[in-house]
Amino acid sequence: MIVSPAFRGKRYAVLGLARSGLATVRALVASGAHVVAWDSKDDARASVGDGVTLSDPLEIDLTGFDGVVVSPGVPINRHPIADKAHAANVPLIGDIELFSQARPSLPPHKVIGITGTNGKSTTTALIHHIVETAGIPARLGGNIGLPILGQEPLPEGGVYVLELSSYQIDLCHALDCDIAVLLNITPDHLDRYDGFADYAAAKERLFTMQHVDKVAVIATEDDRTKMIASRINHRLMRVSSKQVGDQSRWPSLQGPHNAQNVAAARAVAEVLGIKASTIEEALHTYPGLPHRMERVRELGGVVYVNDSKATNPTSTA
Repeated sequence: MIVSPAFRGKRYAVLGLARSGLATVRALVASGAHVVAWDSKDDARASVGDGVTLSDPLEIDLTGFDGVVVSPGVPINRHPIADKAHAANVPLIGDIELFSQARPSLPPHKVIGITGTNGKSTTTALIHHIVETAGIPARLGGNIGLPILGQEPLPEGGVYVLELSSYQIDLCHALDCDIAVLLNITPDHLDRYDGFADYAAAKERLFTMQHVDKVAVIATEDDRTKMIASRINHRLMRVSSKQVGDQSRWPSLQGPHNAQNVAAARAVAEVLGIKASTIEEALHTYPGLPHRMERVRELGGVVYVNDSKATNPTSTA
């Protein structure tokens, strides 16, 4: 797991003890932090282990805490923990923010953050595959794979590849990605935001947290991404599905939606200095993701595709 002296002696309340919550608790305790944790489920609380105080953050005095760590699944636009933390002047954060705060104590590395409404998982996994194909140590985390705090730190020169939902970005304050990627923005999760513009603004924060010497990769193929790109003041790479030609060599990357994913992944790989021949090899060998446009079989001339990970009508289309 990732431990850091940045957390030693500090006090945190953790709300939600699913995978990322448990990994957060264990990393904080191992780092010497004082942790109060809670989940409404009895079995989740039972799995916490020693060194943790079990108490509901809504029922304790949060004054003096260094952060309230919530799961991205907690609807902070209407959950009372948001007002409780604000009243106590305590930041509401997530495990990605804690990872950001731990970065200075880790061996020198790079972080790539990928967001967008559709294609995040495929692009994140593809970038990770390209980096590993190039022989560079890499970790996959965020909204895909294992919780990032539960994974072993990379050696010097490693690359952390993070899929980031708008919910996770909402809980970050210091996430300075070396390369930040935005694929597209279409209406989604509007129950968590005050309209489409507010949702798009959540995505844009990934770039406002970047330092001026970092890189932004944006697929400027819809009005919202074009608008965000127009406001970037640091290094910007505009990409488009039209930059990608013949996809027949890449069995798991067919269709115009995957052309956009490939364009973004290629740009990231180029920034990392990965050779074109290595990128092409990785595109050819990329296996795809389970449940994400996964070809099951062909029977009677009909192709059956498992796309059960699609979370909105645009993704399905």
